[in-house]
Amino acid sequence: MDKNGEGCFLSPYRVLDLSDEKGFLCGRILGDLGADVIKIERVGGDPARSIGPFYRDNPDPGKSLFWFAFNLNKRGITLSLETADGQKIFKKLAKTSDFIVESFAPGYLDELGLGYSVLRNLNPRIILISITPFGQTGPYRDFKGSDIVGMAMGGQMYLVGDTDRPPVRISFFQAALHACGQGAIGALVALLAREKIGHGQHVDVSIQQSVTWTTQGAHANWTIARSNVRRAGGIQTGLSVGRGLRVIWPCKDGFVAYRLMGGAFGAKTNYELVKWMEADGFADNVLRELKRKDFDLLLLDEETALQMESAIASFFMNHTKAELYNGGIKRRMIIYPVNTTKDVTEDPQLKARQFWTNVQHSELGCQITYPGAFIKASESPVWIRRRAPLIGEHNEEIYIGELGLSIDEVIALKQASVI
Repeated sequence: MDKNGEGCFLSPYRVLDLSDEKGFLCGRILGDLGADVIKIERVGGDPARSIGPFYRDNPDPGKSLFWFAFNLNKRGITLSLETADGQKIFKKLAKTSDFIVESFAPGYLDELGLGYSVLRNLNPRIILISITPFGQTGPYRDFKGSDIVGMAMGGQMYLVGDTDRPPVRISFFQAALHACGQGAIGALVALLAREKIGHGQHVDVSIQQSVTWTTQGAHANWTIARSNVRRAGGIQTGLSVGRGLRVIWPCKDGFVAYRLMGGAFGAKTNYELVKWMEADGFADNVLRELKRKDFDLLLLDEETALQMESAIASFFMNHTKAELYNGGIKRRMIIYPVNTTKDVTEDPQLKARQFWTNVQHSELGCQITYPGAFIKASESPVWIRRRAPLIGEHNEEIYIGELGLSIDEVIALKQASVI
């Protein structure tokens, strides 16, 4: 296996990545799997380079940590698809490629004469992955959509937040990341199908649809009990509880997650928790009920539940996350910390699996630590082979070295703002 990914899952294949931030992760996943991903930016650079945060808080297009993270394992060229010469060059690239990832508005590539019908005539084996807010068909196909639109119209936002406040989305953009994962899966399924049917296909990914897939638990709740799951903040809801019970609890230095459970499943944790609380002087008479193996949450009345929660909350506030987590492991209890970003970066399990990867950034004169491979595979390693590309970093390598253009042709194309 060399630095270009030979020996990886997708090392024989090439991807042309035309996407903006809605599709970056799709190309990144295919690149992590070993594909040769060529990120095609507009002349002057992709607008996403202006998305922060930035390396050392310097708002420079060459220092976007957002860009770095989602464009690892890609080479980079600049190309104007809106020029005749640019379209000719893109067609040449498409003839020898296996995948194209794009996130333009539906119909845009058709207007340029680069739609799927044209591409498949050039290369019948090409697989086009389109990632858009609402897909290529339907009454919403031409609607624009940001992250909050995807999370809201996909249904996930309705489930997130506190009961006494309006719905919220999580702080970092997420909707398109779900779509990118679906797009990568669709690309691989289409690749497998290509080996059987001999030609590629158009993979149409809707961000709204991808987000809706994340709400399957809520759908099941309606199917089984004809009840709608609603946002409840740190409270546990669902089919297994008779009332809302706290699941996220404050402790001395943050939060822990602990679910009060009944029956045989919860018996071990409940029993050990009460013993631990008794030893620390926090046990309440009402907690003795938890020691029973036949403790039933569905029979728990409001007053008793509140008393239990109050006693448990006081106990947790007397301990740190680490004390509760390690004590839980010792007692074989189901309790775990709500990790911060710092906690995650210092997690011994991730460190043992060599998850964090240092990537050299020669242009910055330093190394940056990234989340590494999303899987481990015994025969085909998945790893970070290269940092995200600079603007037009591989223009000569690809235009001259691979397409066979002369230096004079490249200079002329650059002067004409084609590359």
